[in-house]
Amino acid sequence: MPAPFNLADIRKSYTRQELTEKSILPDPMEQFQVWLNEALQAQVEEPTAMVLSTVNQEGKPSARVVLLKGLEHNKFVFYTNYNSRKGQELAQTGFAALTFFWPELERQVRVEGTVRKVEPAQSDSYYHSRPRGSQIGAWVSPQSQPISSREALEQKIDDFEQQFSNTEVIPRPPHWGGYEVIPTLIEFWQGRMNRLHDRLVFTRPDENTNWQLDRLAP
Repeated sequence: MPAPFNLADIRKSYTRQELTEKSILPDPMEQFQVWLNEALQAQVEEPTAMVLSTVNQEGKPSARVVLLKGLEHNKFVFYTNYNSRKGQELAQTGFAALTFFWPELERQVRVEGTVRKVEPAQSDSYYHSRPRGSQIGAWVSPQSQPISSREALEQKIDDFEQQFSNTEVIPRPPHWGGYEVIPTLIEFWQGRMNRLHDRLVFTRPDENTNWQLDRLAP
């Protein structure tokens, strides 16, 4: 059966804005906050969604979409199961990359950096801000592990709901919590005509040094 579309013919011309060395803020975290605010104001779909890329000890990469839950002390914060594949790979290497894509604004942001767990109290605070069903879900799911069926998962939901039925404050699972990405690279990408996009990248060797700004070829 022939394909309904020729994928090679699908293309879009980017013409909304430009990004220059004069217009970008000298602090990349402040610039990111500006772009995130503009994405929120534009009501783009899932403005805090980001592709989290990790690699294992053998150098095999994996990626998935998670949600940004904080910009705290110049770090990108998200939460997950520590025993998941991403959690295990973060424990093995201590590095990650993030990618934000806001197609309505013709923008991307790439982040690379080191990763560490946030303080337990911070994980507790965020965990207890979640809906009760999501709190129970963190107990239920052995994330990234094979399970026998959807029915078995739903049975575990019933079991934990019963277990916590008389518990006003559900304790945070010890295998669940937050990570912070300490950036050493932040690239801002603005789509331009003829695929000659604007790419401005901030780099630094570690969090205690100053940022350097460069323009990259598209």
